[in-house]
Amino acid sequence: MNTFRKQVHYALAISHKKKRGIPLAINLFIFSLIALNSLAIVLHSVPEYQTHSELSSFFSSFEFFSVILFSIEYIFRVWSCVEQEEYRHPFWGRIRYMLSAWALIDLLAIFPYYLTFFTTDFGLIRMLRILRIVRLYRFSRYSHALRMIQKAILYTKEELILSYTFVLFALMIASSIIYFLENPAQPEAFPSIPASIWWGIVTMTTVGYGDVYPITALGKIFGGFLAVLGVALFSLPTGILASGFIEQINETKRKRKASTPTKCPHCGQEIEHEH
Repeated sequence: MNTFRKQVHYALAISHKKKRGIPLAINLFIFSLIALNSLAIVLHSVPEYQTHSELSSFFSSFEFFSVILFSIEYIFRVWSCVEQEEYRHPFWGRIRYMLSAWALIDLLAIFPYYLTFFTTDFGLIRMLRILRIVRLYRFSRYSHALRMIQKAILYTKEELILSYTFVLFALMIASSIIYFLENPAQPEAFPSIPASIWWGIVTMTTVGYGDVYPITALGKIFGGFLAVLGVALFSLPTGILASGFIEQINETKRKRKASTPTKCPHCGQEIEHEH
């Protein structure tokens, strides 16, 4: 039965199938609104625009308009989510949906704005406004490329966890060694092992800010060795993620090829396969 709730769910759902008419227009409008909000967040951080009364008023009005529309979208998503099998229960299904990752992202995109009505703490308001950047993450719901990156991360999550754990252990060991090598010579730069972690991060990532650096002979030798080792260590998760991304691309191509009907090379008619 094609109820209004089912139509709403179909219009708001992100599908790989091509949409037309009103559902397509709704998706394009939401995507455009997210893009404009992202641009507004960036521009609103410019001091000249913050002090300009007309522009500041425009940004406030646009945020109010966007939050209202995002709130309506969120309410409709919660209301129509029961059309999905996993959220079929009219009460617990909606609760499960509200606790899902996408629903929490949608909520975080609008919640800080409403919370500002109940506090006068300017510092807290500034902190809450930072959460508006969550709206940027909503792009991944509409972007096929970003969804593939997410799938690649999930596909290689165990390997990534192992590689980053190894990097973390190497960082702790390196910070401890440089502390014992450099602390006697420059206690202000390397006062403790936790403080030496900053040097370890900068050296292993080969950033080399130069704010903290070894001055002893052993410290310089160890620093050079760690910089070379850091290149190899940080290439591990990069290679793992790249292989996972390639695997997702190949999987998408295989599915696309399997869903494409085979045509006769002579007459051009689709060949029906017997199952």
